[in-house]
Amino acid sequence: MNIINQTVKRITVLFLLSTFIPALLSGCGKDTTELDTYKSNMEVFFTTISNLNTSINSIDATSEDASSELLGYLDQMNEAFQQMASYEIPEEFSSIESLATESAEYMEKAVSTYHEAYDGEFDENSENLAGQYYERANNRVQYMIQIFHGEVPSGEGVSVTTEDTYHLESIDPNAESSESDN
Repeated sequence: MNIINQTVKRITVLFLLSTFIPALLSGCGKDTTELDTYKSNMEVFFTTISNLNTSINSIDATSEDASSELLGYLDQMNEAFQQMASYEIPEEFSSIESLATESAEYMEKAVSTYHEAYDGEFDENSENLAGQYYERANNRVQYMIQIFHGEVPSGEGVSVTTEDTYHLESIDPNAESSESDN
């Protein structure tokens, strides 16, 4: 449960940032039906995640039912992530499609591994691995929010590719392989 408590602040910040999404997205002057639908869907997602985090934080860790309560909330969180990944992403935010998919995949792995850790006899290794998946899922959601706010995501392991329609360069195939060798 430690990794969950560590990321609760991060999720809360994400939720608070998500309240700024409507202002950002409503600034467009064209027909925004698809954009409005996506914005609404994401607001539901962020609200759901925030509520689930509140529920997780209110679990009495000394209770006999603590593990089953946690797993129930995590199952609901996984459902929310899977739903979020299924939203049709408008063209304006097509760059986050892979982030949405990856975050849902990592959350699914996290929840499955948390079940391995807490169903039956406690498994600390599974708990640690689940925490890593959970962190990865939430990092991708953070990147999505940064993109919504017009920011370029940054952080360890983040590479951003931008397009400049007036200046195209070929990619050195050796550069990628030499980076992966390190």
